[in-house]
Order: sequence, then structure tokens, then C-alpha cells
Amino acid sequence: MTSTKSSAPHIGFDRFIPLDWAVCALRVRAGQETSETLEALISEKGPSEASRKKTRSVLKGLCLAPRADLTPFADRGAEFLAEVDGTAVPALCWGMAISAYPFFGKVAELTGRLTAVQGDCASKEIHRRMAETYGERETAYRAANRVIQTQADWGSLERVDKSRRIIRRTPMTISHDGLTAWLIEAAIRYTGRAMPVITLQSSAVLYPFSLDQPLAFIVSRSPTLQLRADGSQSRIVAIE
Repeated sequence: MTSTKSSAPHIGFDRFIPLDWAVCALRVRAGQETSETLEALISEKGPSEASRKKTRSVLKGLCLAPRADLTPFADRGAEFLAEVDGTAVPALCWGMAISAYPFFGKVAELTGRLTAVQGDCASKEIHRRMAETYGERETAYRAANRVIQTQADWGSLERVDKSRRIIRRTPMTISHDGLTAWLIEAAIRYTGRAMPVITLQSSAVLYPFSLDQPLAFIVSRSPTLQLRADGSQSRIVAIE
């Protein structure tokens, strides 16, 4: 065992969250939808009140009532709902998830890394790497499965061979400047440190998306990001 239950990091994201639930929660935050509509969605599929309560908790941390340091970030994400094409909406859910839930972000990062070369990987490899951080706990194993299931429903990957293998789907091209900068900010919030500009397009935690614009230019125009030079004459991106 690599970690004890008491010392292992908090999981937080331990439920399967279908894309329509996450999008509805974002729309509630943006004032485009009512909380009653979201509750109806959850109640329709939630097997029990205990399960529904846990789902509400995840959605609350995701975007309905995120922690204080993420509130402005969540508000800006919700504003993009009125600007981006519907196909780009999963990127908003993804950005909130990796920012609010390090556990979700870690599964995403590992999936991105392990599928980077051949486009697929064994799910047991993700679980093995997650156990190195979160311990060999059944709760962590189940939560990682639910995150993988969630990411599949959000269109980033496909589970095959009875979910024993994971195949990365074709990345979604993000062409909206504001959303691109917001996703970069989400990646920095997840990593907790500045990131080199040269690594942004291949960031493992953003594996479902293709950022095909001139990113240094996008960053330089963002009011929330800062472009800096480091000692090796390369440029890094940080949050203002």
C-alpha cells in the first residue's frame, strides 16, 4: 500500500456526471436555466436520495457554488455559454472540472500522457498511477472509474474491451480566443504553477482539445494571464 487513508489526498469528484447535467449546472450559473430543471434531471436518473445528494455536492463544487478563489473563473466560464458553439461547451465543463477537482485533473493528465503515443492505454495503468498518489483504496478506484466514465460521456475518450482499454478520441479544435485563454488558465490552476508556452498545445490535462491558434498572442491579450520570460529565454504563462 502506497498511502494510508488518513494521509491520502481528498477525492471530491466521485460520481458519474453526464454531460447534460454538467451543462445544465453551467446554465444555472449563467442564469440561462433554473435549478428546478437541474434537479429534475438528477431526480430522473438518480437511483436514491443518497446518490442524488452526492451528485449535487459534486455539481456544487464544479460550478453551482465553487470555492471562493474559483468564483470569478466560473463566472467567466458561464459567460462563454452565450458566445461559443454548442460543440465547444464540453470544454467549459472540462475547464471547471480540472480546476475544481484535482482528482479529476489527475485522471485526465494520466489519460492524456498514457494515450499520447499510440492513442490508447489500459485502464489498469491509470488506476496503478492513481494509487501512487491516492492510495490503493477501493473508494479511489471506484472514483477513478467514475471520472473515466464521465470523461467518456463528455466526448474525450471511448472505453472498449469491457472498459479495460481506453481510446482517445479526435481532439476538439478550440478556435474561440477567450475560451482558449480560459482553458489555459484552467490548466495552470490545475498544475498550480506557471507553464511554458511551448508546452501548452501538448498539455496532457487538456488532451481532448486542440489549441491551434498562436497561443503567445492569445495569452498576451488575456486580462487574466501574464506572459513572462524565464532564464532560458523561453516564455512562460502565469495567472495575473
